[in-house]
Amino acid sequence: MSDVAVQVLKRVLLPVAVLLGVMVALGLLITKVLMHVWPLTVEDSVNRELERDRTAEGNAVSFFFSTVASTPVIIAVTALAALVLRLTLKRWREPLFLCAAVTAQAIVFFLTTLAIDRTRPGVDHLDSSPPTSSFPSGHTSAAVALYLGLAVVLVRLTNRTALRRACWLLLLVPISVALSRMYRGMHHPTDVTASFLNGAVCVWVMARAFLDRGVSDIRKATATSAARR
Repeated sequence: MSDVAVQVLKRVLLPVAVLLGVMVALGLLITKVLMHVWPLTVEDSVNRELERDRTAEGNAVSFFFSTVASTPVIIAVTALAALVLRLTLKRWREPLFLCAAVTAQAIVFFLTTLAIDRTRPGVDHLDSSPPTSSFPSGHTSAAVALYLGLAVVLVRLTNRTALRRACWLLLLVPISVALSRMYRGMHHPTDVTASFLNGAVCVWVMARAFLDRGVSDIRKATATSAARR
């Protein structure tokens, strides 16, 4: 195995595989072991309370944030942000990081839904239910990966404290998405909570691989392999 392959395996594939195992284990705990244990026992009451508190304005706002985190919009915003970063910075590091983080969370989300079969909350659903499991929330994990990833990139590009703090306001988007998905009756609280884990870990893994010293390690490995030839 080449040095490049070893670096990719160690910094990307192995951590993502471990994350997938953790997500599946969490899903099994929630749906098979801890479903009658507090605080999971109050999830249904939270869902019903959100249903009772619905208003026309709340429906409109939640629809907006659900749409913001839908698959077509996430793909479009990720592609646009990656293009802008590439044209602005004249390098591939940040665009690849962002695309890799969003892609990784999607893979973990999809494979987790294949292993975990959890029904949607027992309330009126304001959206049509996708054929995937309720655990985890794909909308939420995608929003976390995209907007946390953007915040990480922007924070690294500025030295001004005020601007750095402002960058973290992007986290309000995935938080709003998570609340919207619960409000619309599409997910349990633990579904969206686990999705924050999925998205955040994928951002961390890809930041180590593309933004930190992992990049130089992979470059060195590539140069060493080329020299050996």
